[in-house]
Amino acid sequence: MTELLWLAVAGVVVLLGVVLGFVVRGERRLGTPAQRAGYATLRTANLLAPALRSGLNGASSGKATAHLQSLLGTPGVVLADLAGVIATDGVDEAHQALLEDPVARAVGTGEPQVLAAADLACARGATCTLQAAVVVPLAVDGTVVGALVAAGPSAPAGLLRLASEVAQFITTQLELAELDRSRRRAAQAELRFLRAQISPHFIYNAITAIESFVRTDPDRARELLVQFADFTRYSFRGRDQFVTVAEELRLVDTYLELERARFGDRLAVTLRVAPEVLSVRVPSLILQPLVENAVRHGLEPSGRTGHLSIAAHDAGNDAVITVEDDGAGADPERVRRVLSGREDGDAVGLHNVDERLRTVFGEEFGLVVETGIAAGTKVTVRIPKFQVAVSAS
Repeated sequence: MTELLWLAVAGVVVLLGVVLGFVVRGERRLGTPAQRAGYATLRTANLLAPALRSGLNGASSGKATAHLQSLLGTPGVVLADLAGVIATDGVDEAHQALLEDPVARAVGTGEPQVLAAADLACARGATCTLQAAVVVPLAVDGTVVGALVAAGPSAPAGLLRLASEVAQFITTQLELAELDRSRRRAAQAELRFLRAQISPHFIYNAITAIESFVRTDPDRARELLVQFADFTRYSFRGRDQFVTVAEELRLVDTYLELERARFGDRLAVTLRVAPEVLSVRVPSLILQPLVENAVRHGLEPSGRTGHLSIAAHDAGNDAVITVEDDGAGADPERVRRVLSGREDGDAVGLHNVDERLRTVFGEEFGLVVETGIAAGTKVTVRIPKFQVAVSAS
């Protein structure tokens, strides 16, 4: 039994040796020491970037300091905004107090500060690991918004250069965060403006249609009133500004039901939707303004029975939605002015939808409008089915 036990132990040792050999060879395949160091730096930077993309605040800075510590190779790191220290790693309260004035100078002057042992003297004396530090201002678009502090046992000249490069990386992420916020604010402003544009005309027509049924068909008037309430509730709700295609189509159906109360048999609608696109997320109030534009500027002026076709189909990575009418059509040059924002008036909603699509998805995802005088109008919307910013909203 003892011999069998020793044989088993020997087998395990051999197996461990083989595994260790594979691990060592695997490490060698990662490249030279310089390449491995570069990989580690890039990985840390990739982990750091998301923590800074929400701006310079307590929550994001608290997540960032550990990664900054790794990048700088110092035991102490501090991030500060204009009001003072907002996050630290490896820096105690006593040293935070000693850093207040140098941070204020860096923020006030926009110049780096280099601190020696005399500037950071504490009760631990020579045993303290924070004997020196560099303070580098953080400037976004030329305006100082805070400072980065790297503290350690010494502050060689190279640390200032390294901290300056890390500070530049931080400010780049902060600028991207501000750009993200600006784009969201612009999209929300466009959404509010669009709601203001479509509401007065629609409200007047809807109330007029409901009023016409109050005496002759009270039940129908009640149904229309409920639908009108649903429409306004959807349009003015304070939820996320992204919804599914299915939700947008439900709003379009409610809108058309109210318009049918006015037009009667003069409005014929065809709807063709591929099930695959129903769950695709789109900016709120993208489709209804296109349908309203078709009814109001295409079918209503023609004075005859009009046909409206709404289709949505799967196109690989995109969902393609079209709204087409056989109404009065429009001058293509005027449509170009509307889409460019150079034309005021009733068709401004078309410009807002186009602008919001380009803001959210990119310039290549604007509206495509095919029209001509007395030739009807076809508007095409192309939506990417998989979009990180939309999925996370």
